[in-house]
Amino acid sequence: MKNRKQRVRYKTKSVSSRNRLTVFRSNNHIYVQLIDDNNGVTLASASSLEKSIRDKNLQRKEMAEIIGKNIAKKIIAKGIDKVAFDRGKYKYHGLIKILADAARSEGLNF
Repeated sequence: MKNRKQRVRYKTKSVSSRNRLTVFRSNNHIYVQLIDDNNGVTLASASSLEKSIRDKNLQRKEMAEIIGKNIAKKIIAKGIDKVAFDRGKYKYHGLIKILADAARSEGLNF
């Protein structure tokens, strides 16, 4: 039996040819990247380590919402509005859900 990360990644890559929006969550920080799997290139990224977010001293839920909005603005500015959401090894709840809902509210489709 494959683990959750392999299962989720396989489904997002095989079902869709869209660029992949990947989330990584550590104990202290949240990282998001838009990856073009065809070329193996990161097109956009956002994280809680960015100076504008780090200086605000926010709680994790507020931080996830701001990161979701930031990445959505960066992606839409590049002319991409449809992505495949790769939640990795995380369940779709809590910070991951807040981040995804914030990105959707800015106009990103997945």
